[in-house]
Amino acid sequence: MYSYPVEELKSVVSELVSSQLSPETWSWLQAPEALLSVSAFNRHFVLIPRKTGKAAINISRAQLHTIQKIRSKFSVEGYSIDRLCRLWLLLQLGIQDEDQYFGTIDNLFRAAEVNELVLLYGSLPVLAYPEKWALRCAEGIRSNIGLVLETVICDNPYPSEQLSETAWNQLVLKALFTEKDINRIIGIDERANRALADSLIDFARERRSAQREVPPQLWRCVGPFIDSDNFSDLQKAVDSANPQEQKAALLACSFSHYPPAKALLDQHATVSKAVLSGKLRWNVLAREEESIV
Repeated sequence: MYSYPVEELKSVVSELVSSQLSPETWSWLQAPEALLSVSAFNRHFVLIPRKTGKAAINISRAQLHTIQKIRSKFSVEGYSIDRLCRLWLLLQLGIQDEDQYFGTIDNLFRAAEVNELVLLYGSLPVLAYPEKWALRCAEGIRSNIGLVLETVICDNPYPSEQLSETAWNQLVLKALFTEKDINRIIGIDERANRALADSLIDFARERRSAQREVPPQLWRCVGPFIDSDNFSDLQKAVDSANPQEQKAALLACSFSHYPPAKALLDQHATVSKAVLSGKLRWNVLAREEESIV
């Protein structure tokens, strides 16, 4: 039902919440009648910001580490107190009736305003029946609300764990279209695939035809699939006027088994040396791009 030890997470979140609320507000949040019906739960969920405020939570590195040990790659860093309390409330829902559990949360998605959507999409990794939320996650990829889209794409382990290849590829492409930080997509390297590489090459060609820059991190998912059909595109990237794209394309060559790609990297001794020494990696390149922006 849960993919991780949920009782341990409940304990940590309860400790965090109770330490940052007044006794009266903590008592209100725990009101048992909130779980007696769907309508009561919905009212409680909606009222939380009015009762708790929206201050940033205080959380230590040790507590963040504990949460990630319980639920790998999940974090509440940067949460406001109302968001944390809503997460706490979601964790209290009974899961014995799968359809009722799913329907209750799905209805929250349908009626949610922006801050509620951010919480709900950010909570996907800790919900019960994780496979049931894949279509909802895929719908989030189509959102035009910046905060919601960022919550789905960035620092969220759910998409890489549960999305189909088609939906995953749409996520990566949407991230590029909307200039999200590819380096913050959990699972970006592990879920690289041929279909995605082909779509990224098409995207790069469209950008060049329109005389627009190609996002350097695009080449991250192409490297393992460099071949005779797309090698000329890689060569254009190496010849780009953008030094970040040059380095990205050459770094991509280091993940290729295609001999011409290896030879191309060897022709650029400085970058090749940086790659071999570990000084040039995708996260390093991402930080360089951030500093330029």
